[in-house]
Amino acid sequence: MEQNTFPPEVEMIGIVKKFGDLVANDHIDLCIEKGEIRALVGENGAGKTTLMRILFGLYKPTAGKIRIRGKEVSFNNPHDAIAEQLGMVHQHFMLFEDLTVTENIIFGREPSQVGFINHKRSIQTVSELAEKYGFHINPEAKVSSLSVGEKQRIEILKTLYRGANVIILDEPTAVLTPQERDELFKVLRGLSSQGKTIILITHKLPEVVELSHRATVLRRGKLVGTVETKDTTIEELARMMVGREVFLTIEKPLAEIKQPVLQVKNLTLTGEHGLKTLNDVTFDVHGGEIVGLAGVAGNGQTELVDTLIGFTRADRGEIILNGKNITHESIATRRAQGFAYIPEDRYRRGLAITESILENLSLGFQNDENHSSHGMLTRRAAYQWAKGILDEYDVRLSSPEETAGNLSGGNLQKVILAREFSKPVNFILADQPTRGVDIGATEYIYQQIIARRNKGDAILLISADLNEIMSISDRILVIYAGMIVASIPINEAKEEDIGLYMSGSTIKQKVD
Repeated sequence: MEQNTFPPEVEMIGIVKKFGDLVANDHIDLCIEKGEIRALVGENGAGKTTLMRILFGLYKPTAGKIRIRGKEVSFNNPHDAIAEQLGMVHQHFMLFEDLTVTENIIFGREPSQVGFINHKRSIQTVSELAEKYGFHINPEAKVSSLSVGEKQRIEILKTLYRGANVIILDEPTAVLTPQERDELFKVLRGLSSQGKTIILITHKLPEVVELSHRATVLRRGKLVGTVETKDTTIEELARMMVGREVFLTIEKPLAEIKQPVLQVKNLTLTGEHGLKTLNDVTFDVHGGEIVGLAGVAGNGQTELVDTLIGFTRADRGEIILNGKNITHESIATRRAQGFAYIPEDRYRRGLAITESILENLSLGFQNDENHSSHGMLTRRAAYQWAKGILDEYDVRLSSPEETAGNLSGGNLQKVILAREFSKPVNFILADQPTRGVDIGATEYIYQQIIARRNKGDAILLISADLNEIMSISDRILVIYAGMIVASIPINEAKEEDIGLYMSGSTIKQKVD
């Protein structure tokens, strides 16, 4: 990127942020030019979000200075940052679903006349703003009727309406289809060409290389360095993030497909207002294969998981595991039949966070003769067993007696894998297995899942990350509006085709 003769748009100098004894940001310097798209990358806990929350006035720095266009500023809250032409689009959208596009964009800053909102003027203002920046959006549409990508564009328009010249986006592609991602990139490049400065917090390194001018890497609260993305590689960025070589492409032999382990037949579930959240869902998962389930969040994935594990009972349909109908069986019976579960929310469903790692690992082993006697844990035997599998799964902690809440997200996920894979299982339901873990732990989790597949286990992988689905699956199912709308062998899978299925475009075309 060409050097600018004007002062940098954003300068953060010697930024320190402490939370008690924890140093989240350790003397970080950041200098971003006008019109630049800057990626901010690093593992979980590296300090990226903390740094941007300081820039947007959500946190006060413990030490350091901030300059905007050469002027030193001090932000006490986001209103101060907005006044200096900064905007932030959060990962979870902050929109009123029952209001229109225009009402959401102007909220809190409504054009008025004699104390009344001038609706005609508001719609015109939003239309002109959208046209100026190349946003294709109906200003009178209700937000509830829009796609995820359209909602994100509204969030960006909200910041532009408030005069933002610097826009911070936190994991902006986390819930987008490939087509919506490409449309977002087009919008961001357009904003950059018009002089807007974009700061992108992301963990998706291919997107960093594709979109940004430069990338700044943080590790454990410290600045590792800033690189021109045209002169770097995904592998180099990963090495900077982790401090070692990371194998981003996981090698796996051709799948040796065995008999079906899980069979789902015509599974149907009715949710609120009589709407079907699962609609005649039918599929098999064979031994020796990883079946990836792709879809935009909210299309029935949660209901399918809850029904498979036994939290919810389907209205009709069957679930057959290892030839046995488990549709009406308890969770304990399903697990005794060889069902392992890696939950999306490890804190709510996977672990007792206030208890020790030993007690968490022992869940489900209370009646195992190697760990208990008459339903009571034999502590000494359980301790030795726990120590062995914690070493085997590379969980880094001081002792099995350590409280679960003290461990990082990646280590907690390894604890769940260690517990689930230490039982006799042959079907694994992996729901968002790498969500909230860093790139090093992600690499390890992939290796473990593929190792189970190579041993002949059947794996159903549910993930919002299409790169993850395509990287390790042998076959891909796509779910839309509670229906399985596609089943694609991995050697025939194309990202753009999957994106069309995820958005429901193929169904809409058939209806038309």
